[in-house]
Amino acid sequence: MRMRWLVFFGVILLIEWYAFQAFKTLFDNRWLQRGYLLVSVLILVFIIVTFYNFDRSIGQNRQFLTASGLLLLVYLPKAVIAVFLMGEDILRVFTGIFNFCSGSAGADAQLLPTRRKFLSTIALGAASIPFISVLYGIVQGRFNYKVIKQTVYFDDLPEEFDGMKIMQLSDIHSGSFDHREKIQHGIDLINDQDFDLLVFTGDLVNNFAYEMDDWIEMFSEIKNPKFGKYSVLGNHDYGDYSTWNSEKERNLNFQKIKAIFPKIGFKLLLNESVSLKNEHSEIKLVGIENWGAGRFQKYGDLKKASDSLQPTDFKVLLSHDPSHWEVQVRENAMNYQLTLSGHTHGMQFGIEIPGWIKWSPAEYVYKYWAGLYHTANRYLYVNRGFGFHAYPGRVGIWPEITLLELKKKSNS
Repeated sequence: MRMRWLVFFGVILLIEWYAFQAFKTLFDNRWLQRGYLLVSVLILVFIIVTFYNFDRSIGQNRQFLTASGLLLLVYLPKAVIAVFLMGEDILRVFTGIFNFCSGSAGADAQLLPTRRKFLSTIALGAASIPFISVLYGIVQGRFNYKVIKQTVYFDDLPEEFDGMKIMQLSDIHSGSFDHREKIQHGIDLINDQDFDLLVFTGDLVNNFAYEMDDWIEMFSEIKNPKFGKYSVLGNHDYGDYSTWNSEKERNLNFQKIKAIFPKIGFKLLLNESVSLKNEHSEIKLVGIENWGAGRFQKYGDLKKASDSLQPTDFKVLLSHDPSHWEVQVRENAMNYQLTLSGHTHGMQFGIEIPGWIKWSPAEYVYKYWAGLYHTANRYLYVNRGFGFHAYPGRVGIWPEITLLELKKKSNS
């Protein structure tokens, strides 16, 4: 722990040093420089005190979200400045050594030439891009809901389900909400869509059942479609990221979280399946508890959830963590044609221009992090999430409402 704090301080001090060098180069007024230093110190102290005193029994409160936002808002732009000026310093060192050794500037040759004002101006201009982006992400981006429509074709989809529309929501994280009007807009946008089945793929809360107290009525307004509303749990719904006085207290919170789903009109699937019937055909909706590769919990039991199923059944699997698809689902002999997941949020930061670019730091952590993936006739869709967590904003990876239309290939 001590080493991590030392590394953190080292990086922050290096970034602050270079940012101040740029500011001092551009503004030679001492009062401005002192004001800059005072504000920088106050922000840094607030961030450090907040993170150092983080209480797992309380979770991510407003102060924590504010500190997280400031960390990105302030230090991402300063890091950009540091990169520019550090590159300049490397060049200055080599130039200075060359001039000093060669005597090319005569007796006035300097070992370190003076910093160029032009480059500091360029660095400040470049830093404004992440600053504006992160600020927009906090003020507006986290509520910039997008309805993403996707058509998926299958060889073995029953005829009666050709054209079925599934709406998927994921990662609500109600404990981060703070703006009723904006959230209501998201709910209204959901209800404006035409869908036959609504599924939620986990992370209703950050940690605690009470986080949904102010939002139950609003989310219960979501209309009930022909085939109903179903849900599974995500890693945050178990309360595993909090400190509890006892296992009994943790379990009570968990029971309260599970009890929320019927209040908002959802059937919670806990390692089980249900049949959705249409005329003479049916498809199977399979819902498992959270199962994640690596350090994440493995509460899910795919075998138990599929006990009554056959490989020939057409199946839609709800599994919060997309790593589950790669490890247990994709090559499974039971043949899960469509898996719906969430979890990654696309890290709430990236660049997406359909048909041109799709990038997020999430791709260095998750193989499947947003959108549609497939192997043969088995598909995975990863929802980017409705809410936000940790960083109170979204940049480029907008909150998502997914509308999937299932089509039979022979009819395409």
